Amino acid sequence: MYRHKKTYELRYTDLDAYDNLKLSSLLSFLEESACLSADELGFGYDDIAPKSMGFIVVNYYIELFRPIKFGDVLEVHTWPLRPKHLIFLRDYELYCNGSKIGVGTARWCMIDTENYNLLPANAYFKESDFENYNTERSIDFRAWKIPPIEHGKQVYTRSVGFSDYDHYFHVNNTRYADFMCDVFSVDEMKNKYFKSIQITYAKQCKYGEKLDFTREDCDGYILIEGRSGDELRVQFKVELNEV
Repeated sequence: MYRHKKTYELRYTDLDAYDNLKLSSLLSFLEESACLSADELGFGYDDIAPKSMGFIVVNYYIELFRPIKFGDVLEVHTWPLRPKHLIFLRDYELYCNGSKIGVGTARWCMIDTENYNLLPANAYFKESDFENYNTERSIDFRAWKIPPIEHGKQVYTRSVGFSDYDHYFHVNNTRYADFMCDVFSVDEMKNKYFKSIQITYAKQCKYGEKLDFTREDCDGYILIEGRSGDELRVQFKVELNEV
């Protein structure tokens, strides 16, 4: 069954202070593989942009069995699942030196790029387009709702700048990963890595908006929220593990 496979050699700039792959770099690899896979299957940027259509990712869930380190060569496998009306699922498997070291899944939505309304699958696809899709799952994850923070502490505030933007003129999903990581200190992340990462992109952020980031440490996991005023824009639920 169909899988897109691509190998990524880690650059120095992809690594954090402890020579672990940065979460933003990992998400960049996943997004790149998703885009290349869409190109192969006939719904890539060049195929749908002329029709004023595009794809945005709305949720991620990723599990890492070990940190991805300097010297690793990462192979990303990805494939789309049959869409369900507005939701396009895409799964991922991560390999280093032939061993599976992580899995992930993401929910994407197709949008009208002129007004950002969500579009159903049949706005572009025919049912026959999905006949040869891989039905295998990398992980059967269904708990997409992240609980709200109840007793959190605001950690920092930042403004959205030009370097955060992508070609849809909003903050690219990978940039939020850097925002999230900044709620952790350098000392706190020593000998640790993200065992699991769950992200919900609640609403797009625009140039000049200020985002307040709040953190709450729970039993076994950490919640992080980014808000503009009282409006929720992004949520994270992460687990740390010892290296």
